[in-house]
Amino acid sequence: MGFFQRDKERERFYLLPGMGGRAYRRKRNLILVWSIVAGLLVSAGVGGLIFYMSNH
Repeated sequence: MGFFQRDKERERFYLLPGMGGRAYRRKRNLILVWSIVAGLLVSAGVGGLIFYMSNH
């Protein structure tokens, strides 16, 4: 019937420049490094806030 027809145009996948290969891995590693840095900064800030609040 027509209930299970897939829209092939919607499922089509295109690779644009920077979305595959070495450029993709470099981009993904850069995002990973910045995510780790942001996580460390936020956790240090929260830890400092908790330390400050517990001492005062």
